[in-house]
Amino acid sequence: MIQQAARDFAQNELLPGVIERDEKQIFPTEQIKKMGQLGFLGMMVDPKYGGSGLDAISYVIAMEEISKVDASASVVMSVNNSLVCWGLQEFGTEEQKQKYLPGLASGEIHGAFCLSEPEAGSDATSQKTTAVDMGDHYLVNGTKNWITNGNTASVYLVIAQTDPEKRHKGINALIMTKDMPGFSIGPKEQKMGIRGSDTHSLMFSDVKVPKENRIGEDGFGFKFAMKTLAGGRIGIASQALGIASGAYELALKYSKERKAFGTEICNHQAIAFKLADMAVNIEAARHLCMKAAWDKDQHKNYDVSGAMAKLFASQVAMDTAVEAVQIHGGNGYVKEYHVER
Repeated sequence: MIQQAARDFAQNELLPGVIERDEKQIFPTEQIKKMGQLGFLGMMVDPKYGGSGLDAISYVIAMEEISKVDASASVVMSVNNSLVCWGLQEFGTEEQKQKYLPGLASGEIHGAFCLSEPEAGSDATSQKTTAVDMGDHYLVNGTKNWITNGNTASVYLVIAQTDPEKRHKGINALIMTKDMPGFSIGPKEQKMGIRGSDTHSLMFSDVKVPKENRIGEDGFGFKFAMKTLAGGRIGIASQALGIASGAYELALKYSKERKAFGTEICNHQAIAFKLADMAVNIEAARHLCMKAAWDKDQHKNYDVSGAMAKLFASQVAMDTAVEAVQIHGGNGYVKEYHVER
C-alpha cells in the first residue's frame, strides 16, 4: 500500500514538469506540500506529533519510488525525515517536539540539517562555527555550506563549537530559525544534478539562540550529529537506489521499443548483459538498504549496515545511470528521455 501510494504520487504529481524544474532549478514547493499532506515528510514521527508512525523499512520503500522520478523532491523528503524529524523526536525535549514536529511532519514547514562547512564536512570535529555561551543564550557566528533546503526551510538544526578545548565534546546542536537577526542565506548553488533541490550556504553573525533551543545536554552536539547521520545514510542510500531503479526501468522499456538489425535491442546480448548486470546490482543495493532499515527498526546498531548501503547504492546509481544513457544511445543525451537527469 505504501509503495503504491508513493508510486502513484511520483507518477501523477512529480513526473509532470520534472524536466523543467530540474533545468530551471525550480524548487518543487507545491509537490512538497502535497507530500506532507500524504504523510511522506514525517513517516517515522509518532502520530501524537502528527506523524505517520511507520517504520524505517516503509520509509525506504517510499523513498525509492519517489527517487525514481524526482531526486530533488526525495532529498527534501530524506533530510526532513532522517535528519530533522528523527533527530528532534529522538533527542529533543518534549517542548521542542511539540513546537516543531507537527509542522515538519505535516509539510506545513520543512527543515535543514547544518553540519558541513568550508573546512568541515566528513571531519565533523573540525567545526569553525562557534556558539559562545552567554548565560541565557548562545551567540552563534560562522558559515555552513551545501545545506539542503537552505533557503526554503523554516527550522535549522545547526552544529556549532562552544568549547574548542574540549574538541568534539564541546560541540552543541542548536535549533535555529531564519527570522533570527544575523541569520543570512547565500546564493543558490549551481549544481550539475538534483537541480530542483534548494542548496545554499548559510551565514551567522552574532545570532542569539536561546538556551532552550539546545538539543540534549551541553556538549552533546557531536554525538547528536553522528547518531542522526547514521540514519541519514539510510535515506540517501534509498535515494540512490531509486535513482538506479528509475534509470533501469526507463532503459528496459526503451530496449523493448527500439529496434536495430531487425529486432528489439533487448534481444542483442550486448544490451541484455547490461540490463542483467543493472538488475542484479539494484537488487543487491535494495537488500542492503532493507537490511540497514531492519537493523534500525530492531533497535540494533546500524552504523555499518547504513554506511554499506550508502556506499554500494550510490555507486550502483552512478553505474546504472551511465549504462541507461548508453542503452538509449543518442537519445540518452536528450532531456525528454529522462535518463540524462
